[in-house]
Amino acid sequence: MTVHDIARRLPDIAALRDHCRALAMAEAVLEPEGSYRRHHFAAHWSRTEELASMETGSGDEYSVVFSPAGAWVRGFDHESPMSPYVDDRPWPGVLDEVPEVFRRYVGEPAFRGEDGLPHVTACLWRERGDGAWRAGTIAFPEGADDPDGSAYLFGLLVDRSPEAFADFARDYYGRPVDPAAVRHVLALRPLTDEAVAALNPAATLAGLAGHIAAIGYPRAR
Repeated sequence: MTVHDIARRLPDIAALRDHCRALAMAEAVLEPEGSYRRHHFAAHWSRTEELASMETGSGDEYSVVFSPAGAWVRGFDHESPMSPYVDDRPWPGVLDEVPEVFRRYVGEPAFRGEDGLPHVTACLWRERGDGAWRAGTIAFPEGADDPDGSAYLFGLLVDRSPEAFADFARDYYGRPVDPAAVRHVLALRPLTDEAVAALNPAATLAGLAGHIAAIGYPRAR
């Protein structure tokens, strides 16, 4: 699987944004005080932009910038044969065709290492009004099932089922995860005391208020 396969399987921008918010909220409930959650969402990354992100803690990560222009996605698998650290430059084609409206994200310091190299092995984008996700023209290295890390990095963005997240959460947090509560959050329904307690008996709806605001997760009316 490559970034081109991911481009065919991602939903439209609005659905991806909703799913990214739901992933971040589900993890915030599971680990409200923890600093090692994988999925995050900043509803106020800038005045006009939102940022979804994932970090494994071992150097692998992705970012999704949602802006008035559309959405731009960057993934970095530090063990990929397409790592920019192989030749001290991004793999040919990964960033070359990024449209002008998204070019500034290529140079965004938050998406680069301390040495200035872009942390990217996979990149795709979709402009507002476009009917599909796009990626560059790339000659992928031979002999690798996941050459740019796309399958590994974006798995929960293409398999958006409650079961997929529940499997991830059980493995990552090492405790049972209520699938009905996961379904509630991934459907972007306002949190209830019951749903929160089902995911994490130690968490409270009141205690999650800051996370709900930061993520921009829907509130009960």
